Amino acid sequence: MLAPIFILLIAGYAAFYPGRRPGGLPLLTERVAIAALVAAVAGGIQLVFAGPQSFALGGDALMIAFRLDALSVTMTILVAFIGWIVVRYARTYLDGEQREGAFHGWMAVTLASVLLLVQAGSLVTLVLAFVAIGFGLRQLLLFYPDRPEAQRAAAKFTLVWAGGDIALALASILLWIAFGTSDIASIAAQAEGGAGFAMHAAIALLVLTAALKTAAFPLHGWLTEVMEAPTPVSALLHAGIINAGGFLLIRMADLIQTSTAAMAALLMLGGFTALFAAAVMLTQSAIKTALAWSTIAQMGFMLLQCGLGLWTLALLHIVAHSLYKAHAFLASGGAVKAVAEIRRPGPVAVPGLGAVLRAFSLALVLYALVATLFGFVFGAKSAQALSLGAILIFGVAYLVAQGMADTAPRELTRRTVMASFAATLAYFGFHLVADLVWGAHLPAAPAPGPLEWGLIVLMLFSFGLIAVAQALFPLWAHHPAAAGLRVHLANGLYLNAVLDRMIGGFTTPKSR
Repeated sequence: MLAPIFILLIAGYAAFYPGRRPGGLPLLTERVAIAALVAAVAGGIQLVFAGPQSFALGGDALMIAFRLDALSVTMTILVAFIGWIVVRYARTYLDGEQREGAFHGWMAVTLASVLLLVQAGSLVTLVLAFVAIGFGLRQLLLFYPDRPEAQRAAAKFTLVWAGGDIALALASILLWIAFGTSDIASIAAQAEGGAGFAMHAAIALLVLTAALKTAAFPLHGWLTEVMEAPTPVSALLHAGIINAGGFLLIRMADLIQTSTAAMAALLMLGGFTALFAAAVMLTQSAIKTALAWSTIAQMGFMLLQCGLGLWTLALLHIVAHSLYKAHAFLASGGAVKAVAEIRRPGPVAVPGLGAVLRAFSLALVLYALVATLFGFVFGAKSAQALSLGAILIFGVAYLVAQGMADTAPRELTRRTVMASFAATLAYFGFHLVADLVWGAHLPAAPAPGPLEWGLIVLMLFSFGLIAVAQALFPLWAHHPAAAGLRVHLANGLYLNAVLDRMIGGFTTPKSR
């Protein structure tokens, strides 16, 4: 709990130095961020030696509570680490800006709010933390308040984020009615035996909240327009804040898993969002916009994992995506320079239909062999885990297809086959680690019924079809229909324009 307190103290100090070159404030902010990271690690050590703990103020419906458990420790260390990296980067990036001190202050407020969120032990704490995050991030998005693009992005973010806050507040009220408590641990303990309209309506609202917070289809457009804010804001948003919806689902996993409809909705919404955003991402020419669409796709895939009941893998996905995306945004400038300096010869080889089919068959055979071996040694995996691994192998098979093209050099073929084998080993290996670290604290995947099996088959078919189409793209990329499709995808099928019209985003203020 000291981690967010340290950050809040520096936020109060920054209020007295809001302008350019605020003395030692940037360096002090970085040192406080390091102290917060040390406190988070100390909390992990405390968990190992003292076990899970909780702290509460007040009682009944208005209880403010915090939890120390495996989930909160993981997320607190992750957020504190990324926060320190972002704050350190911002010291140089914002140097000399007119509102430099105010930036560090609002960054501290937002970071502290996220740290409070991931330690929340009651519904009231969750709601208040989400509201505080939205308020702080809005101020950061309006760091250049005179830019119409920044105003439009902030308006969209506020609309979607506040909608999620309202849904979460209503869900909290319904859960209080259903269980007579706002303590999350108590609700989880009673979830299996709970029933009634209030509980199921609350679960639906929690799913809606997570969808809005993770920029799921169709209200995803705001996440692609926040580039008007400084790069450190993008890094914090895409590496930390956007994961809040997934964290909410994982924290309430015991409750959400009692609803078959909610799990099915997460699977379908997440899967479609992942496929749609990944297709759009491939058409983007600006690196940061492509990264934004990548985040939407990753969040969709994370919702899909939750819908499958693979909670430990969803948490592992959050950790991996946060580290990757923070690095990607902070290194985007260097990446542009590096790409501009290299000579790009084009594709090494274009696979035909036969090579693609051989590649996918080989990748799936390797996957089946490794899955059988791991199942024999460590125990069989659930159908959901095996199907998720198959989706990942589809992505690797795309690389294998290039290596198995008729004109591909033998070395490329060998490397792509080894990549498929290594990816399979990594998937099952990391799955074992995730179950070892978090498995005892999160529910196991439920046994699939007829509905779940139908959705799993649909999911495998959809992702497999897209992977095959991507592998064959060089063969039909020059068709006139493909050129038109690329234009439509590059604009996100114009769904963002609909939201723009709803909020008056196309209207620009007249100059004085």
